Amino acid sequence: MGRALETAVCAKAHDTADKKLEHLKKHKVDLFYKLRHVMNELIDLRRQLLSGHLTQDQVREVKRHLTVRLDWGNEHLGLDLVPRKDFEVVDSDQISVSDLYKMHLSSRHSVQQSTSQVDTIRQRHGEACRMPVPHHFFLSLKSFTYNTIGEDTDVFFSLYDVREGKQISERFMVRLNKNGGPRNPEKIDRMCALFTDLSSKDMKRDLYIVAHVIRIGRMLLNDSKKGPPHLHYRRPYGCAVLSIMDVLQSISEIKEEKDFVLKVYTCNNENEWCQIHENIIRKSSTKYTAPSSNYGLIISLQLLRGDMEQIRRENPMIFNRGVSVTRKLGFPDVIMPGDIRNDLYLTLEKGDFERGGKSVQKNIEVTMYVLYADGEILKDCISLGSGEPSRSAYHSFVLYHNNSPRWGEIIKLPIPIDRFRGSHLRFEFRHCSTKDKGEKKLFGFAFTPLMRDDGTTLSDDIHELYVYKCDENSTFNNHALYLGLPCCKEDYNGCPNIPSSLIFQRSTKETFSVSTQLSSTKLTQNVDLLALLKWKAYPDRVMDILGRLRHVSGEEIVKFLQDILDTLFVVLDDNTEKYGLLVFQSLVFIINLLRDSKYFHFRPVMDTYIQKHFAGALAYKELIRCLKWYMDRSAELVRQDHIQEAMRALEYLFKFIVQSRILYSRATCGMEEEQFRSSIQELFQSIRFVLSLDSRSSETLIFTQASQPGGQASGAGTGAPQKCGGTTRPTFNSAALLNSFPAIFDELLQMFTVQEVAEFVRGTLGSMPSTVHIGQSMDVVKLQSIARTVDSRLFSFSESRRILLPVVLHHIHLHLRQQKELLICSGILSSIFSIIKTSSLEGDVVEEVEMMVESLLDVLLQTLLTIMSKSQSQEAVRGQRCPQCTAEITGEYVSCLLSLLRQMSDTHFQHLLDNFQSKDELKEFLLKIFCVFRNLMKMSVFPRDWMVMRLLTSNIIVTTVQYLSSALHKNFTETDFDFKVWNSYFSLAVLFINQPSLQLENATPPKRKKILDKYGDMRVMMAYELFSMWQNLGEHKIHFIPGMIGPFLGVTLVPQPEVRNIMIPIFHDMMDWEQRKNGNFKQVEAELIDKLDSLVSEGKGDENYRELFSLLTQLFGPYPSLLEKIEQETWRETGISFVTSVTRLMERLLDYRDCMKGDETENKKIGCTVNLMNFYKSEINKEEMYIRYIHKLCDMHLQAENYTEAAFTLLLYCELLQWEDRPLREFLHYPSQSEWQRKEGLCRKIIHYFNKGKSWEFGIPLCRELAIQYESLYDYQSLSWIRKMEATYYDNIMEQQRLEPEFFRVGFYGRKFPFFLRNKEYVCRGHDYERLEAFQQRMLSEFPQAIAMQHPNHPDDSILQCDAQYLQIYAVTPIPDNIDVLQMDRVPDRIKSFYRVNNIRKFRYDRPFHKGPKDKENEFKSLWIERTTLTLTHSLPGISRWFEVERRELVEVSPLENAIQVVENKNQELRTLISQYQHKQMHGNINLLSMCLNGVIDAAVNGGIARYQEAFFDKDYITKHPGDAEKITQLKELMQEQVHVLGVGLAVHEKFVHPEMRPLHKKLIDQFQMMRSSLYHELPGLDKLSPACSGSSTPRSNVLVSHGPMSPESIKLVHRHSPLNLLGSVRHSSSSLSSHTSSETGNLVILTDSSVGETAEDMYHMQASPSTSSLSSTHSAPSQMINSAPSSARDKYPPLSGR
Repeated sequence: MGRALETAVCAKAHDTADKKLEHLKKHKVDLFYKLRHVMNELIDLRRQLLSGHLTQDQVREVKRHLTVRLDWGNEHLGLDLVPRKDFEVVDSDQISVSDLYKMHLSSRHSVQQSTSQVDTIRQRHGEACRMPVPHHFFLSLKSFTYNTIGEDTDVFFSLYDVREGKQISERFMVRLNKNGGPRNPEKIDRMCALFTDLSSKDMKRDLYIVAHVIRIGRMLLNDSKKGPPHLHYRRPYGCAVLSIMDVLQSISEIKEEKDFVLKVYTCNNENEWCQIHENIIRKSSTKYTAPSSNYGLIISLQLLRGDMEQIRRENPMIFNRGVSVTRKLGFPDVIMPGDIRNDLYLTLEKGDFERGGKSVQKNIEVTMYVLYADGEILKDCISLGSGEPSRSAYHSFVLYHNNSPRWGEIIKLPIPIDRFRGSHLRFEFRHCSTKDKGEKKLFGFAFTPLMRDDGTTLSDDIHELYVYKCDENSTFNNHALYLGLPCCKEDYNGCPNIPSSLIFQRSTKETFSVSTQLSSTKLTQNVDLLALLKWKAYPDRVMDILGRLRHVSGEEIVKFLQDILDTLFVVLDDNTEKYGLLVFQSLVFIINLLRDSKYFHFRPVMDTYIQKHFAGALAYKELIRCLKWYMDRSAELVRQDHIQEAMRALEYLFKFIVQSRILYSRATCGMEEEQFRSSIQELFQSIRFVLSLDSRSSETLIFTQASQPGGQASGAGTGAPQKCGGTTRPTFNSAALLNSFPAIFDELLQMFTVQEVAEFVRGTLGSMPSTVHIGQSMDVVKLQSIARTVDSRLFSFSESRRILLPVVLHHIHLHLRQQKELLICSGILSSIFSIIKTSSLEGDVVEEVEMMVESLLDVLLQTLLTIMSKSQSQEAVRGQRCPQCTAEITGEYVSCLLSLLRQMSDTHFQHLLDNFQSKDELKEFLLKIFCVFRNLMKMSVFPRDWMVMRLLTSNIIVTTVQYLSSALHKNFTETDFDFKVWNSYFSLAVLFINQPSLQLENATPPKRKKILDKYGDMRVMMAYELFSMWQNLGEHKIHFIPGMIGPFLGVTLVPQPEVRNIMIPIFHDMMDWEQRKNGNFKQVEAELIDKLDSLVSEGKGDENYRELFSLLTQLFGPYPSLLEKIEQETWRETGISFVTSVTRLMERLLDYRDCMKGDETENKKIGCTVNLMNFYKSEINKEEMYIRYIHKLCDMHLQAENYTEAAFTLLLYCELLQWEDRPLREFLHYPSQSEWQRKEGLCRKIIHYFNKGKSWEFGIPLCRELAIQYESLYDYQSLSWIRKMEATYYDNIMEQQRLEPEFFRVGFYGRKFPFFLRNKEYVCRGHDYERLEAFQQRMLSEFPQAIAMQHPNHPDDSILQCDAQYLQIYAVTPIPDNIDVLQMDRVPDRIKSFYRVNNIRKFRYDRPFHKGPKDKENEFKSLWIERTTLTLTHSLPGISRWFEVERRELVEVSPLENAIQVVENKNQELRTLISQYQHKQMHGNINLLSMCLNGVIDAAVNGGIARYQEAFFDKDYITKHPGDAEKITQLKELMQEQVHVLGVGLAVHEKFVHPEMRPLHKKLIDQFQMMRSSLYHELPGLDKLSPACSGSSTPRSNVLVSHGPMSPESIKLVHRHSPLNLLGSVRHSSSSLSSHTSSETGNLVILTDSSVGETAEDMYHMQASPSTSSLSSTHSAPSQMINSAPSSARDKYPPLSGR
């Protein structure tokens, strides 16, 4: 069962490891394929760029794709992020730190954001809003291969929105002949259309390209009888669809046409023809029939972006092919002035007609004409679709036998505007007979005018028209005959008195429905709008008409924007006094309408109008007057909605004012200039008056700023809620004013100088209340207004900046002091720094930087400290972080601070330091800035891959520190020494040098060179600065001992030789100063060792660091090594001893560090820890460090489930404690407690670990020790508990099963092994079930570079000194120390078993060999044994599973001595077994005794002992070896003893043998008699021996049953087969005398001719393969299933393993 479990665990471990490896490989393979794909994409994109055939937009798009993929690759390969602007790598010297920070942020964002990286920094200089980019689909019909129709066809393509269930574009019409080619030969390869003006919103719709196929021919396709051949009807045939969503990505990625095949499906039921496309899309397959082949319409598609002018310019080839422009049904997002359109779209919906006495239903065709007022049919005013010329008449398709046809066909009516009024549509209904004549019979008509009497056009709706009866004889020449009739129900209600005797009678049961949609920039369906445009016709209603403009829908206003504005300014010129205020209000309404997000894209239309079409030269006077009038009434208790609307419209009001003034000035050569300037001055006084009102208001308000482009409050006429009190209204007015105010700067700059405009703005911003208590919402509005001021073009001029900067900084300073609106403030500062940086490249900005330093530096530092402390506290409690504590805002303010410090010159720093009033102020400033810098490095504000940002930050910090260090030295060194400031400085320097981003050794050579070329090694710069400041300290150095030893030591661990050489003299200084003060340098020594340990354990240091403290030669640089300096001092001996110890400690620490990092095995880690722990105890005598490593080692053992070793390890600490009440401080995980309490707790824990390791014999003495303590304290409850525990342990020893471990000798040879293993040999205690092969495999997996030596001989120097790893492994036999207990007869084997494999310090290994000529007849004559005895430094088990070999002894055992040992061991085994049956220690099964007796007797009978007789009792041998006489006698006595013991064994066997086994017993008796007879002549005293068995203990042995003698040749064969096999997997004793070798040759695998089946007892001696490959067990190691009991535990617990 044990073997099965072990196998399962092993298999599971291997499976888990394989899965991990497989996952790792799979991840890397996946990444490889992804990277390969991206690399191919990059090569392809680069090829496109180099081709030079791309448009500007395409180049930009390709560059975007390139940068996105490059950033992706860098991120996945762990490379640095590359900041880019306009997709080009930026030079960090050319931009501000704030902009660089934003570029890093934008590079982190998604692909969409990366398209406009430069735009996300900030839109500056009043950049106008960008117009939306329209999309266009280019469609080309290549062929119609489904040519089974045999008739001409019309194919109509359109765009269809599935969700809304409607067509969104005009139709593109292609006329094909019966062969599938174009009917017009000129159209070959020119059947293409451009579907235009699709918005971004349209592209997100679920759009389909729908193609309807109408055939032109017979009524029924396959029936020639239905109708004469000369009559052709338009008949529905089939439909095809293509999802835009499915193909959008593929056509977006390529810049050329892509082909698609559209299957044409036919309709199963013509009545559902109008829904066929929907049925195909919904896959309602029962309603249509799929084609028999995959062929159909072959089209190509291409997606284009940009306005039409750009499309024509960039794609001339498309327009050369005669492309048909196919527009949207309705208007595009933006209607520019000059875009004139007048299209009426009519949809033939449905009809319901009477059967008319016929047996079957009619085949109805509708004919439509457009007629002018005079009855003339308008030519070419009907278009079935783009791509074909317009026509004068329309004929609908015919649905066969259907009185209720549903057509759903859209016709475009491009009627000239001058012909629209008075025109009407006439629909004629005919039945198409299929008889021989095939005539079309007229049976009715309907009509509708296009304009109503009030001048508005037909509304966009479904119109149900009356059907009037008529016939072919009816005449329509006099259209007045029917135009007087009502055309529909609404019309009927308007003319109730209709005579019944008219020529045309209405068919009341028949109806006909059409729907219309008007897309016109000149015709409207709104009465109020029409009245305004024709205001001169209603002179008395002008006031009312202007007032009703607010009720016109926004869509109508933007459609007729130019006409409306022209009309308003004409009305204004007509009567300024009467209409001025109303026109102003109307203008404000329209302006605010365009601020709504829905109409925001129409602002360019307004801009174009003002620049090119506006002609109101006198309007500015009235506009200024009205605007001032509104502002002056801000404080009045009146309704203020209009005032707020006027404030919001300020930008465009000023555009009109300025353009009007320009027109007036141009017309009058600059007249009334002074009056204009004066009126603007007065207007600004009113503006300041409005803003100053807020300072009188103290209520906190909630001002909701609507979200819309440009960040301004939006919504026409939607003011904030008004309170009754007057105090709130000015606040709302101010908010609206401040939102619009920055937008007027550019307009003012057209009329005034930069300085004048700046003075206007400064006065306005200065009039804002300074307090930040007016309400959070107003704070936001104020700051947003300032932000837009800073982003305006005005601020980019240095002249205006000097004027505006003080007031801007004043407001920011106030908010930062109060810690309010930090995010907005940081945005403003970022913009300022960006502008300052750009300006500094072109001119002088000293004055501006000086202003910023005075106003901002201190408050910036305070803000950052507050943000960082909040951020840390929020992270500590894991609560919800406040918005102002996010990483984003920290990064913003850090970049602002760095931008400011970077702009500061020597002069600025000098002024800054000179301006401090006292040293306390200077101290506070230095502490703040040092603290911010330290937090900056500790918090890692910038991610690891922002290398450009991190390096620039470090450069700014080191430069700033160089400026500040002189002030620190000058003000705080002598009498004014301040420890806090100096300590802060040193801590900063240490943190700086240790920054991960500055460790250039980890960078690639090109990257390292690039950094060194740009910045140099900043660690060296800071190290020199630190050393210089240390030297300036003088006698104050003692204040930093030992506090700064650890930090400075950390600096020396940086793998940079120059930094190390700079820092080493500081340690000499520290030792020197402490020696002067205390007469020794114990503090330096203790702290140095502590910090070395902790720093190296963290992974610091390298190979070169070993020699750092012990260099004897002059190092590079001005300072000698530490040892050289120490040699010059009076305390030379102590110092040199200390440095030597530290150097040796470094060796061990670096070994320990190397083992701990990476995936080293537990055994290596444990060995390394033991090595280091011993050093702390024996050489440095650092008890605290020693104890720390005791606990580290214990934790490792527990993790590996080596509980016995963990107990012995913890025992080391326990032995350091006494049973006293001395108080102990808190240490590691121990609380403050008395020494007695800690020792008691340790004892209990150790006992627990011994119990888990099944080493109860070691736990019992501790139980007794605790019992003595409890008894002395009369703590009977604890005494009872510990006695019960002790009793339980005795029970466990007798009852629980344990396995005996195997022991293996391992030699580590070669210089590649770690320091603590190199060229040493160890003995290792194996895991449960672990045999030699498994152990060897485990060791080779732990040292994959090692080579297994194939012989047991000691290696020579060439192997010891080579740069390689050699492993020599073989099994060894333990030599127990406690022989007494093993020789006691009555001691159970379970107890003896423990002492055979525990407390073992000596181990033996036997190697058989032949000395001299080999006797071929009897090889045992020359078979010698080479016996190696290994003595360890400590006994096993101990604090490790392996200990180093301290001493080895080599002896040779002669063949005779070997025979004596073999026989003696077998006798002892027999006596022990017989004794156990005699004393009834073994019950029931007697098989074990049967097998043992059979093995000895049978082997002896077959010549086993006889061989010994031949070899050693021969007279020739005795003559040649006279000195062996005594040994020969001893061998004879042992043989006699064996016969006697066998006799006793057979007697016991007879007593207990089962009746069924009697034949075996009889056989044994017979063979025994033969054995006695064969020995009788050689041993004449044999018959005199009495059958008594002397009791002596047996050695530990295994039983191998053999039916034949094993010759030395067979031993030799095993030996030759493999040294590792020879070196033994088990320690057997010989199974029989014929084994010819001692049981201690147990390293040999003994092969037998046949084996008797194993009993349960035999299973206990079997071992399985290991379930782990580590040197020490990483799984539970249940002790071998042996039984033992403690007679006496180990007298002394094992001390530490030595090196």
